[in-house]
Amino acid sequence: MAGSPCPEFDWRIDVDALVFLHEASGCRSFVHRLAFRSLTGQTSPTPQDCMDWFGQHHPAFLLAADRKLRRERPEGDAFSLNSRDIRRALEVL
Repeated sequence: MAGSPCPEFDWRIDVDALVFLHEASGCRSFVHRLAFRSLTGQTSPTPQDCMDWFGQHHPAFLLAADRKLRRERPEGDAFSLNSRDIRRALEVL
């Protein structure tokens, strides 16, 4: 959980966000719980709710990450996605 490496995806308690590895770039992508609140329509999704939603919509997260990295390359090895990034990807899938 907090501070541990994410093999594929995990919940980071310290930043209240899901983190997943974008293998194509080697970067970690963070999606804050507030983004999941908007995406799921739940006022207070649990970490498990967020991880389940991520699992059900995994291709959209990968597409959103691909698109974001084409627009702007992060300075480090991590970047964040917001609900708008993910919604736009869902529209195409």
